[in-house]
Amino acid sequence: MGKVALQMVEQAGIDVKELLDKLVCAASAEFTTYYYYTILRANAIGLEGEGLKEIIEDARLEDRNHFEALVPRIYELGGELPRDIRDFANLAACPDAYLPDRHHNNSDATPRVGFTSGGSDESQTAVLEAKQAVEQGDIRPLLQVLVEAERCAIRVYSDICNMAFGKDHRTYELSLAILNEEIEHEAWFSEFLGEGPSGHFRRGAPGESPYTSRFLVVPHNHS
Repeated sequence: MGKVALQMVEQAGIDVKELLDKLVCAASAEFTTYYYYTILRANAIGLEGEGLKEIIEDARLEDRNHFEALVPRIYELGGELPRDIRDFANLAACPDAYLPDRHHNNSDATPRVGFTSGGSDESQTAVLEAKQAVEQGDIRPLLQVLVEAERCAIRVYSDICNMAFGKDHRTYELSLAILNEEIEHEAWFSEFLGEGPSGHFRRGAPGESPYTSRFLVVPHNHS
């Protein structure tokens, strides 16, 4: 904990406990999304899956970077991560986007797509539509779940930016950097869904994190 740094934030009028709760929930969402994106990448197969894999990989690695960048700030402000990873996962500010639980050799398995916690009305609607599509053998609507997960992240970091703006400069700059990358993630998946051109291009290197990399203790290209 940085004593003076914490005092400055408190004196600026920030409710540090509320801010820490938001940061821990955001870190949990990044960690769990990284996990589910790892599974999704491994299962992105076939002609359509190969096209999607590069986007998933960039988003996956950058979500991991977001988690790595958030953790030091949590401890600087006097907070900590839950000791039990199950408790941590349950705090996620955004829903999980996981694969259908349908194995090729088990047609009786029940498709599972969507959330373990949270989610807006729009997100829940996207999950229902994805479940119906998966039951019909179409995994493309999973993209809608991924888009909704990114849109949730945009809401989370916009909220933190609004709270920290003009009061906690370090948290604001960190959250703004992550927000910029989450906006690009949404644009990638949205473009793949055919919702229109995004104006963004894929990274020069996987998980480049052009906005967040300066907050990482260990540069992403050393991991």
